[in-house]
Formats: sequence, structure tokens, C-alpha cells
Amino acid sequence: MSASTHSQLQFPRSSGVLLHPTSLPGPHGSGDFGADAYRFVDWLASAGQRLWQILPLGGIGPGNSPYMSSSAFAGNVLLIDLDELRQRGWLSASDVEPVAGLSPRRVDFGVVVPFRMERLARAAARFAANASTADRASLDAFCAGHASWLDDYALFMALADHHGWRDWSDWPSQLAFRDPAALAVACGEHAARIAFWKFCQWCFFRQWLALRAHANDRGVQVVGDAPIFIAYQSAEVWARPDLFELDAKGKPTVIAGVPPDFFSATGQRWGNPLYRWSAHARDGHAWWIERVRRTFELVDIVRIDHFRGFAGYWEIPAGEPTAENGRWLPGPGPALFDALHAAIGRMPIIAEDLGLITPDVDALRKQFGFPGMRILQFAFDAGSGNHFLPHNHASDTVVYTGTHDNDTTVGWWDKASAHERRHVADYLQTDGHEIHWDLIRAACASVGDMAVHPMQDVLGLGGEHRMNYPGKSEGYWEWRFGWDQVRPEQAERLRTLCALYRRDGTAPERAVG
Repeated sequence: MSASTHSQLQFPRSSGVLLHPTSLPGPHGSGDFGADAYRFVDWLASAGQRLWQILPLGGIGPGNSPYMSSSAFAGNVLLIDLDELRQRGWLSASDVEPVAGLSPRRVDFGVVVPFRMERLARAAARFAANASTADRASLDAFCAGHASWLDDYALFMALADHHGWRDWSDWPSQLAFRDPAALAVACGEHAARIAFWKFCQWCFFRQWLALRAHANDRGVQVVGDAPIFIAYQSAEVWARPDLFELDAKGKPTVIAGVPPDFFSATGQRWGNPLYRWSAHARDGHAWWIERVRRTFELVDIVRIDHFRGFAGYWEIPAGEPTAENGRWLPGPGPALFDALHAAIGRMPIIAEDLGLITPDVDALRKQFGFPGMRILQFAFDAGSGNHFLPHNHASDTVVYTGTHDNDTTVGWWDKASAHERRHVADYLQTDGHEIHWDLIRAACASVGDMAVHPMQDVLGLGGEHRMNYPGKSEGYWEWRFGWDQVRPEQAERLRTLCALYRRDGTAPERAVG
């Protein structure tokens, strides 16, 4: 099928909640794939919600961000349910007893990471000593099925651990630049640690796929998130430096970000290496095909972060301290998505098309029938032509009260200008005392096929509960909720809105006469 004939991928009208698994309740300092995740899925179903949107499932990077993972393929091992490992006999009851400092309302990464990693190490050691034949066969089958990325990932993590997480380009040159003999020696020297990382990935995939199956059984689809860029200190950049804009020493020459925008007067200097798109094209975009195919093994729908970077991206010289002095360069455009479509078929993708969106970005999105995003918190700062306002929405959109990068709706309202407040009051006929429900209702009423509400907005929480603040590197990604904040009327109101605005799976009725 040529690019010009890609048809619109029509999503059914539906509604869902944005909540990353780390924000779930649970006894071990951060949310995971345990009992509370299953309870949350059941709550979504009881509330008439058919979408669970999450952030990237990969490991966290600098600032604890899930958008700076050490692998584009591996899962975040901090999400592994420790109690399931206890049930399998790989941890003891005392191993899973919470320790002091594990907070029920925020993820204190300084406590959570060592606590969880130590328990995973104990579980891996007991597995190595006592695993059943069936479990060993299951692990072996997993490793064989994922060898295309898992072997490099496990070796990279073992070497990064050994070298104190110095940049891979600062390792001994034979390891940094992957001399086969040196890598063979390293595989022998670090065999135990390599086995640990493979065990952790097996546990992650087992547990997540079981949780996702439970969600699907309850009529809930998982909306995943694929960041366009990956971290420099990652297995993939180390394994395939030819696919990235690096110099002869393996250092980035240019990096990713965006120019000055709504969130930052100096732009956002993300620091990820940029792709050498010419090399990807010569390779038939094989790396991207593998990445997208693997992502769809984990989730039902994929939100592609920073979709505009496929049409054109902001290139910042690596030595620049901010994102101000960069330039726009063309991305791979339709060629990449033609290759993906030819290899994978129709892909349920949501294009994150926020920020500076030029006609070429919109054209690329529409060419492949990907819905875009509309954020209601951005709707009220101008006039009636603002395309975030509900009367300007189109069906091929996903409507959000806010995203993980926004303030909570209550926090936004508290800081809104007098003009915005007047506009909201006139438009939604509200005094703002339940502004979160006003925006949730407006999202549900939109013609946009999908409506998604951050859990903080369902709970009516203030700005101190926001998940992230773009451009600020510390103190975010920590929010968690508690079941004591969840009341029956919240699910009832969501279920009522879904029925009222036909987000409950019913078919549209045709007028007679």
C-alpha cells in the first residue's frame, strides 16, 4: 500500500485514565505489577473506562525520568512485583517486609531503588540455585525469543554496573567499541551479572503480560508510550553507534531538544543523541521496525512522543548549555512509516503533536491516519479559534484534560489568569468549584474519538501532585495515590459520563423518519 492510500484508523469512542504504574499504591515504596495494579484495572472497568494510558515502561534515567531509559526494548525492573517472586519461592517473607523510608504517597527513589534491586538480586540468586526445570525452560525460551536486543542489553548493564555507570564511550576502548574478543572475555567475567539482568527482564515481561491480559479481559486496552529519542547511555547507542550522530570517540556531536516554548524560555535541552537518519534509511529502517514491533508486543495502542520530530527536528550542538541555539532539520518523513506499515501492517498509533506544529507535521500525521492530541488546559488562553477548544476538535483526536507534563487541572485553575478564568466560566458555564469535573465532562463531550483523564484529575488533586514539570530535572515522577483517596462516586461519575457521551461501547443510533 502506498503512503498516499493509507486509510484513517478509526478508534471507537472511548474514555480512559492516565496513570503510570509507579503511581499505584503498594507496600514497597513504588507502584508495581502486583495486586494493586489488578485492583486498579478492575476499578477502571467498574468506572466504564476502556483505556489505561501509561508512560514508557523502560528503565528510568537521569532525574528518574522514564523518557531516558537505558534501553529502548527492556522493561523497568523496579516495576517487578516482589510478592510474586515470594510466591514462587525466590524471596522469603522477611525479604518483602517493607523497610523504613518507603513512602505510600511518593516514590523516594533514593530508598526504593536500593531496596528493590537488593531483593531482585536475592531472587535471581535463589532462582539460579533452586529453579525448577520448567522455570529454567521458560527463561531460556524468553532469552531466545528476545536475543536480538536482550544479549546486548544484559552485557551493557553488566559493564555499566562494573564501570560505575560512566558513559560507555569512557570504558576501555575494546569494550566501548565492541571488539569481539574483548566482548567474549567480558561475557565470561560478568556471566553472573548478565544472568541477573536477563532474569529480571524475564520477570518483568511475565508479570506485565499477565497484567495486560487481565486488562484486556476486563475490556481495557493499554495505551503505551514510545519516546522518539533514547538515552545516550543505553544499550542501543552502544550496540549501534552507526545509527546515531556520534563522533569518532563515540560522543554526541548534536543532541535533541526543542526551542523556547510554553514550558521554557530557553527551550528544552533533552540531551539525547540524534538519529543518523541516512543510516537508518540504508538499513531499511530495520531498527525502527524491530522497536515498534516489540512495543506492540507489550501494549495495545502506542502514543509516539514528539511525533513532530519525524517531520522535522531541532538539532542542538552538543556543547550548547541551552536549547536556544539550534536549527531545524528534516526528519525521515513518510519513508519511515511506509517501511513500518509494510513490515507490521496497520498500527494503532497516537501522534503526540504538541508544541510548534507546522503544516508538514500535520500532513504526515494525516497521511497515515494517526489521531493527534488536544489538551483542554491549553484551550482558554486565546479566542474562539484556539484549536484546543472542544468546538474545534475533530474525530481523529485524543482529548486530555492535561498530560503528565501539565499541572493537575486544579493546580492549573489555581494559577490561571483572569482572562482564562472568564473564558472557562463563559464556555463551560461553571464557577470552577469542581473544575476537574468540568474539564473531564468537556473532554468526554468532545467529538474526539478518545478522552483520557490523568488520575490526579479524577481525584481532584492540587498542583503539588503533578507528575512532571518539563525542564526541571529533580523532584518529579514521584507521585502516588492511595485507595483512601478513591470514592465510589468518582467511578459512578465517570461511568455516567461515558454513557451520556457514548464512550461506553454502544453504537450510534440513526434517526428514523
